[in-house]
Amino acid sequence: MWEHPSTKENLKKLKNYGYKIIGPEIGDMACGEFGEGKMTEPNEIVRKIESYFINLSENKKLKALVTAGPTREYIDPVRFITNNSSGKQGFELARSLSKKGFQTTLISGPTNLKIEKNINFIRVETADEMFKATQSNLPVDVAIFSAAVADFKIKEKNKNKIKKKDHINLNLEENIDIINYVSNHNSLRPKLVIGFAAETNDIKNNAKKKLMEKNCDWIIANDVSNKSIGFDSDINEVTIFYKDKRINEEKLFMKKKSEISDEIIDKVISQLN
Repeated sequence: MWEHPSTKENLKKLKNYGYKIIGPEIGDMACGEFGEGKMTEPNEIVRKIESYFINLSENKKLKALVTAGPTREYIDPVRFITNNSSGKQGFELARSLSKKGFQTTLISGPTNLKIEKNINFIRVETADEMFKATQSNLPVDVAIFSAAVADFKIKEKNKNKIKKKDHINLNLEENIDIINYVSNHNSLRPKLVIGFAAETNDIKNNAKKKLMEKNCDWIIANDVSNKSIGFDSDINEVTIFYKDKRINEEKLFMKKKSEISDEIIDKVISQLN
């Protein structure tokens, strides 16, 4: 029965709704067969339930901050530089944190996504606004920077709309590096700083370089050139690169962004504990 496709499909739905599954185990079953499907022992079920609520209670003492989505860097009142980030992975990370009991703040650039009311949701547009909102919401225990922040902004934004006939030269300057600021801030640095690396090539080397340059604890990298797991997809596949762990990288294979988020936050909790 456990291996039946309808059972597997229903189990998948329950997991997507956020339900926790205990068991089954491998062993002798009531039907007389041996295999996966044996009920978990009652004492073990009680232990796992107690452990879940203890962790949930402990996590309520912890604060988390997530950045998500793109930023807009305005050229004039109607035109701006941006990117294709949908914000979906960041929103799912915020949901997973909140679901696990964290006091969660989500700072997001422009998206069409909605978030639950129990999450402190702050809308921003520019990198400067995201930086100021981040500063205002420190300190936290965990900071996850999944936003696709523009590296550059316009040095002098035009006050009026630029006409087609006008000759345009865009003078750019670097935006504040939000991750670098937070990860190197001695008094306000979170216990865990996690950055994202959206790459199109040489993913492993680029992620490792970012891990060291940004002084992050983890970098989570994905291949945005792959349209099935790119910016606007509901599916993702990522590799976590760790700075101070015996195993320095770990791949989370292709699945829904909500499931990827749950896996990431379970690993966050394990590290904090």
